[in-house]
Amino acid sequence: MKKVLIFNGSPRRSGNTSAMVNSFTEGAKNNTSRIESHYVDELNLNYCTGCLRCNMIGRCGQRGDDWENIAAKIDQADILVFASPVYFHHVTAQLKKLLDRFRSFVHVQITESGIVHTPVKMWNKEIVCLLSMGSSDPDEAKPIEDLFTFILSYMSPGKKVHSIKATRLAVSNQILKTSEELEQLYKGLKIPSELALVDARTNQITLKNCLQLAKKLTE
Repeated sequence: MKKVLIFNGSPRRSGNTSAMVNSFTEGAKNNTSRIESHYVDELNLNYCTGCLRCNMIGRCGQRGDDWENIAAKIDQADILVFASPVYFHHVTAQLKKLLDRFRSFVHVQITESGIVHTPVKMWNKEIVCLLSMGSSDPDEAKPIEDLFTFILSYMSPGKKVHSIKATRLAVSNQILKTSEELEQLYKGLKIPSELALVDARTNQITLKNCLQLAKKLTE
């Protein structure tokens, strides 16, 4: 039975990102009960300080926060889910704070041409990105996908990032609104009202895709 670990970087408890997480969780429940989810801003995490002690001792040198426990959960998970609204083309500061601590999972060596990343322990994990964004262009989330693709390139070579992006979301819970509700909303936002029906259908497909992806990965 696969273990799923979800990190939700949204500051909202019932927003679009959480709706995507809820759908993914429902899908995963078809095949596993080993599902754990965290709002990142509820974790007691210090910032990475770049002290590089992890290069010498093979783990984060900081103590006194939740990282040691979270790092152990990450190690045990088969599927890591990172959910976030897209803020200025990237994940939220809350989630980035967590990701910076991933530095302790690798030994780095500066070379003449760059940096060589050597994992302290190789992964065999699936990484999922659930991203809600205001833009109509899903490519504006590419910096996020690039980051996780890079992480997988040395932690789980051969694996790919599973990314689901919900677009044109301007307000909380918009992904759950009906076409009629979207039409009223779009009038105020000066978005063409004829997009309401299309977007309502697209949003439902997006949530279904979250559910189906979870089912597939936990089989």
